Amino acid sequence: MLICVGTIAFDTIETPEACAEDVLGGSATHFGFAASLLGPVGLVGVVGDDFPDAHLAAFRARGIDTAGVQRVPGRTFRWAGRYLDDMNVRETTDLQLNVFADFDPQLPDAYRDAGYCFLANGAPAIQQRVLDQLRSPRLVVADTMNHWIETARDEVLALLRRVDGVMVNDEEARMLSGRGNLVAAARGVARLGPRFVVVKKGAHGSMLVAGDDLFLLPAFPVEEVRDPTGAGDCFAGAFMGFLAWAGRTTRRTLCRALFAATVIASFNVEAFGVERLRTLGSAEVFKRGKRFIKMIAM
Repeated sequence: MLICVGTIAFDTIETPEACAEDVLGGSATHFGFAASLLGPVGLVGVVGDDFPDAHLAAFRARGIDTAGVQRVPGRTFRWAGRYLDDMNVRETTDLQLNVFADFDPQLPDAYRDAGYCFLANGAPAIQQRVLDQLRSPRLVVADTMNHWIETARDEVLALLRRVDGVMVNDEEARMLSGRGNLVAAARGVARLGPRFVVVKKGAHGSMLVAGDDLFLLPAFPVEEVRDPTGAGDCFAGAFMGFLAWAGRTTRRTLCRALFAATVIASFNVEAFGVERLRTLGSAEVFKRGKRFIKMIAM
């Protein structure tokens, strides 16, 4: 089983072309909708009493198990952001942790036997408490961010020694490693503990470092980007979903997982929130995957 621990949220998003208020979002949400295209996934998160039952039903309709979603009194986590003209730069205009401020993940008993676990961005101390609840996972991958690297570096480093893989962006890779060159930075992060490192470069693609192996992949060129929010979490969901489906983490499988993640994440940016993923089917994914192969083939 694959599980993800992260946020379930309402997002208000402003782009140069449009604005959407209180759309379903959060790291676990985007992860779950992407991973469910490849197999079953369980979410661990918290929502307030303002969270509609219809959203939980939408999760379950896509094969996403919600046994790990806690509902507590209060308001659900909310985030608001504004994208600039190039859509690669955004600023947070409002952040309300609400019920997430006191979130202490408690895994349902069935989740403790999960073979695959993704720890979405969050306080490293909480991520480690989740690890303590897992009995014998086959693969654990974590996400982090510059805030935790700056304010809780020792805890982040302790986490990296306990996980199999880590996903970071280029800035985070450089912060963790102290290296300016991105390849050297990714290899430096790998020396901190994880068996492999995925560097997400947004519109510039991604990079995988595993041992001596290095694999680079461009992003799929989307002609109309409506909302980049959650693309990285969608990428992570497809990546982990593929590995859980494959049941192994060889070099070839990791590279194929990166390919699947790139293709599926490209759909996420075509609509606000997870609206594009709600109805996305395998036929569309395969079709775009074939197009992508033609684009990158020699």
